[in-house]
Amino acid sequence: MQWFFVAALLTILTSSQGILTTLSQSNGGYKYDYATVPFLAEVFKLVVSSILLWREVRTSPSVRMTTDWKCVRLFPIPSIIYLIHNNVQFATLTYVDTSTYQIMGNLKIVTTGILFRLFLKKKLSNLQWMAIILLAVGTTTSQVKGCGQSSCDSLLSAPIQGYLFGILSACLSALAGVYTEFLMKKNNDSLYWQNVQLYTFGAIFNMARLVLDDFTSGFEKGPWWQRLFDGYSLATWMVILNLGSSGLLVSWLMKYADNIVKVYSTSMAMLLTMILSVYLFNFKPTLQLFLGIIICMMSVHMYFAPPNVLVDLPVTAKPEHENLKEVSIERVNS
Repeated sequence: MQWFFVAALLTILTSSQGILTTLSQSNGGYKYDYATVPFLAEVFKLVVSSILLWREVRTSPSVRMTTDWKCVRLFPIPSIIYLIHNNVQFATLTYVDTSTYQIMGNLKIVTTGILFRLFLKKKLSNLQWMAIILLAVGTTTSQVKGCGQSSCDSLLSAPIQGYLFGILSACLSALAGVYTEFLMKKNNDSLYWQNVQLYTFGAIFNMARLVLDDFTSGFEKGPWWQRLFDGYSLATWMVILNLGSSGLLVSWLMKYADNIVKVYSTSMAMLLTMILSVYLFNFKPTLQLFLGIIICMMSVHMYFAPPNVLVDLPVTAKPEHENLKEVSIERVNS
């Protein structure tokens, strides 16, 4: 299975997340407790990874599984980072509007590239850096609305706290991804064993959030396990299946590709979602959307194409002495 096939599948799944979530709504709201969805998605990923690990162990006796506590204790850290990131997201939305928040979210494209270089020591060419910046510009352009749809004065108008929280949110999102890639490539452990550890802690942290919500509300609606499936529909289960499958694909990319591929995949998914919304939800396409798509396509080509395809490299002529055949002269003694 090649990385580009996995990335394309991740793009399709990610682009359908927002659509499925919208379809799971009833009268503009949720009949179910939305906090239970990520918990069940983590449980789904844990169950699938456990089954795949069990099959791998049965078929291959040489499966590597590091059980040293010094290694295992590193796996809760991504869940902690995501937990902090979620709280920072809520804090950011108290200072900025939704449109500004979406535009500022594109900073994670650049911050991922920076942390990718600093922490994983992966070198990127100048063309690749330009491509990453172009990707951020393209996604931002596609999200900017015309002045006739929203006030131009309100675009990116926010107090300094909003910008600081937005930058912190982008850094935390990039840090979680880069750190996860570090964990997946730290050793030659089985991908499924690493997933089991990762999703075990993910399920624990999501369950802790449900328990905290119960205490905060004073158990007004009863304990979380009694209302776990209340209000669920087929669309809700599709959302859980989608989130779980996307997470498994992301872990595969982290193991065998890298964060930049994931960034491109999720960015393309955002554009694909906007295109599908034109047909499904009567979303009016804008000139900015078409410009953003063109810029992002240029970025993809610039990042992944070989350098000699992008730049006409001068052909250096070989020195004449390299073209001459060596002639061996045997000296005859008289």
